[in-house]
Amino acid sequence: MKTFIISRTDAIGDVVLTLPVAGVLRSLYPSARILFLGRAYTRDIINACTHIDEFLDWDQLKESSPAAQLAATDADTIIHIFPKKTIARAAWKARIPQRIGTTNRLYHWLYCNIRVALSRKNSPWHEAQLNLRLLKPLGARENYTLEEISGFYGLTRLVELPPAVAALLAPDRFNLILHPKSRGSAREWGLDNFRQLIALLPRDRFNIFLTGTAAEGKELESLRQEYPFLTDLTGRLSLGELMSFIARADGLVAASTGPLHLAAALGINALGIYPPIRPMHPGRWAPVGKKAAVFVEKKDCDACRKTGDCACMRAIRPQVLSEYLQSLLPPALT
Repeated sequence: MKTFIISRTDAIGDVVLTLPVAGVLRSLYPSARILFLGRAYTRDIINACTHIDEFLDWDQLKESSPAAQLAATDADTIIHIFPKKTIARAAWKARIPQRIGTTNRLYHWLYCNIRVALSRKNSPWHEAQLNLRLLKPLGARENYTLEEISGFYGLTRLVELPPAVAALLAPDRFNLILHPKSRGSAREWGLDNFRQLIALLPRDRFNIFLTGTAAEGKELESLRQEYPFLTDLTGRLSLGELMSFIARADGLVAASTGPLHLAAALGINALGIYPPIRPMHPGRWAPVGKKAAVFVEKKDCDACRKTGDCACMRAIRPQVLSEYLQSLLPPALT
């Protein structure tokens, strides 16, 4: 039996788009043992993935003899999806037989013995497709369609939702999650646009929730005051509980954030709002799922690349999203 380590020690959305790597590995090596090396705060995602056997907490491993701990896994192969020099060196010192990385990192020429020609910066491919290209030395195809990739997430081991939270979901309305903030990881649509969207959605047809961290919840105070019928879940749910709640909702609206990618992976309507700026554009970071949709200005724009704000993104009209959301309503709610 082979043992693989998938290494991706960055944010939630990045980890979600790496789960198909485990799914494809499982299809190629059904009896393999698949481990995922990640940050502690992404553990709940990995625990929910049926393709992965064990989570390795890099936040713990890096504190004491990471090479020895990696060696103790008896792994045959490590795949460096997110390149990190300290991990590449630790895997080399652990003498993991196959160490796969990209050619465009100098330290991979020192520490990896299998190198894939892959540059993400100016690539026309989606992040999830780029991740899978690192499996080519293991027998995977070079290219997978996004439709194919949507079937490889494996997020089926969800935690039970607390009864009090489950009771908030309305069986006779469209349960919609709004996730306005991004913790600085993406350009944002703006609270004014979310405010207008809420006003456009009929209250008798939509049951609307706000999600985010506790700190983000304080920034959303004005929305809660203006629309007291909103259900505020900011800071109330663990990541595992949030995943279970998303899976039982009908739709989610957000910028390019972890919850948006979770919504797409969990099969609900995931509406992503994006800037037309490379490499932040949806061609690279769109949510991948059968019910995913993106909203972006059809233009190339670099005017606000260095400002942290995007006028083109904020110009996307709330009316457009409102009409799209109302088109999703089942006949009984129209």
